[in-house]
Amino acid sequence: MKPENINPVATWRSLLFVPAHAERFVAKAHTRGADAVILDLEDAVAPDAKAQARGALAHAARHLSDHGQTLCVRINAEAELARQDIEVAARPGVVAIVMPKVETPAQVQAVDKILTACEEKSGLSAGGIRLIAMLESALGILNAQSIATASPRLAALALGPEDLATNMGCAPTHESLIGPCQHLLLSARAAGLGALGFPGSIATFNDEAVLRGQLASARALGFTGALCIHPHQVPILNEVFSPTEEEYAWAERVMQAWVEAEKNGKGVAVLDGRMIDPPVARRVAEILARICHDAINSG
Repeated sequence: MKPENINPVATWRSLLFVPAHAERFVAKAHTRGADAVILDLEDAVAPDAKAQARGALAHAARHLSDHGQTLCVRINAEAELARQDIEVAARPGVVAIVMPKVETPAQVQAVDKILTACEEKSGLSAGGIRLIAMLESALGILNAQSIATASPRLAALALGPEDLATNMGCAPTHESLIGPCQHLLLSARAAGLGALGFPGSIATFNDEAVLRGQLASARALGFTGALCIHPHQVPILNEVFSPTEEEYAWAERVMQAWVEAEKNGKGVAVLDGRMIDPPVARRVAEILARICHDAINSG
């Protein structure tokens, strides 16, 4: 059984933010091991440096694309800035646009419309550039289900823990974010989207034990990757969100049993006293697909 309609973004374990205008960070970004690099035009760029960052984007994108790095761009939320950002971000090599502070389906649809026009103007394939919607407020979380179905370009929903916690009037802790994480995950999965995030602060990069605990909780919920702001976080995300050797061995045995059952015309299989039915087989197929993806990414 092959996994159905695998969403490439859903296989990304780590997405590293890099300011688009920070040359020394951009120069090394492809060496950090992230599954995707997000060239940032938003929070990592001061208001008076927005134009400079947009001007630097083309060179940064070419540099990373030339080194085989999967590439995204985070735009600004304000309508006029978003339009200007999209005009420079709609270019070859950019796989997805990351939308910050999404609260309504209308925001997604507005960006989709601008992006469609830019793709047409640039001679790019219509709909080729995907969208990742960051939910960073209580309203965004509550509207997650309608946001998730707002555009066929959407590939994933992502948690913005710092802004969300501020909006909720609390600190970004496991206790405060576990509920929003579950709601985001359910909304994303119901729409066939990837879910990115973890219940904790994205700023945690100097306490590995805390970060690992937060990521382990996210993986247990069903998240398959997360955004990060520091290179030190990347190998930890890649490790935690990758199937373990035990999971791989189990998945191979389950798949062998399932294939044998299908050959014999059976709708279920039995392994180690446990029943294997189509949902289990699909989950195993997804695990094996992620392992293949991780092997390709690691070289």
